[in-house]
Amino acid sequence: MSKPLVSIIVLCYNHAAFVQEAIRSAFEQDYESIEVFVVDDASTDESVKKIREMEKDFPFSFIRHDKNTGNCRAFNEALRLSKGEYVIDLAADDELQSGRVKLGVEIMEELPEHYGVHFCDARLVNSKDEILGTQYERNEKGHLIELVPHGDVFAELLSRYFICPTTMLIKSEVLSSLGGYDENLTYEDFDFWVRSSRNFYYAFTDKVLVKKRILKKSLSSQQKRPGNKHVLSTAIVCEKAFELCVKKEEYLALRKRIYYEMKWATLTGNFKAIQKYIVLLKKIVGRVKVVRA
Repeated sequence: MSKPLVSIIVLCYNHAAFVQEAIRSAFEQDYESIEVFVVDDASTDESVKKIREMEKDFPFSFIRHDKNTGNCRAFNEALRLSKGEYVIDLAADDELQSGRVKLGVEIMEELPEHYGVHFCDARLVNSKDEILGTQYERNEKGHLIELVPHGDVFAELLSRYFICPTTMLIKSEVLSSLGGYDENLTYEDFDFWVRSSRNFYYAFTDKVLVKKRILKKSLSSQQKRPGNKHVLSTAIVCEKAFELCVKKEEYLALRKRIYYEMKWATLTGNFKAIQKYIVLLKKIVGRVKVVRA
C-alpha cells in the first residue's frame, strides 16, 4: 500500500545562511513519499546561489521570483503545483528533525477525518544554533509541564498564540477549503489558524520534531515595531474571526485577543486597526447578550 504524498514547501527570503540546511532536512526524513518545492521570493543576498548548489543532489522544484510577492502569495504558488495529501510550510531558516514527517502522517491517518492539522514541539535556536529552549515549557528532565490545547482549538487560538507554525503538517483538503493563504494579508499563520480551526480539529504530539530559528530580523520579531504593516492584517483577521464565532466563550476569547492587539496597534500608531477593534468590541458586547455559553 502506497504512503500518502507529503508536499514540503520551503519559502526563502534572504536566508542564504540557512536555506541549504532547510532543504536537506526535508530530504533526510525517514519517509520516501515526499515532493519538495523551494520558492525564493526575490532574495537580495546569496540565497539563490545556495539553492542552485543543492539542485544537483536533491530533486526539488525551484521557483524564483524577480519581485517580492510576500509569504502568502509565494506559498500559494507552490501549493497550486503540489500534489500531496499533506503539506508542510517550512521557512528556509527552520529545519525538520528526523521522523517529523513519518510520525505526523501515521498519526493523522489513524485519526477521524475531521482532524486537519498535526503539530508538535519545536527546539528554539538562534542564528548560531545555540539552544534557547523549546516552544512549550519543559522541566530539567525534558518532560512537558504545560497543557497544550488540542482537538477543537478555535477559541484557544482566538485568545492566544501557542503553535509554532513550522511544526504543522496540514491536510491538503484543509488548505483547499480555505483557498490557500489569504493573499490580501501580509502574514499567514493567525488567519490560517482561525479559519482552519473553525472546521477542523488539531492533533498534538509531545515530541520536539522541528528546529525553529529565532532571528532578530524575522517577520515575528518586527511585528510590534512602529509603523509595522502587519498590525492591520491582524485586525482584519479579527474581523473574520468575529463572523466565525458562535458561542459566548468564543466571543470572549476574541475580546481578549482584541485587548491584547489594541495595545500594539496603539504603540505602532496604526489608527485604522484601532478603529476596527473599537467597532468589533461594540459588536461583541451586543452579540454576547444574545448567545448562549
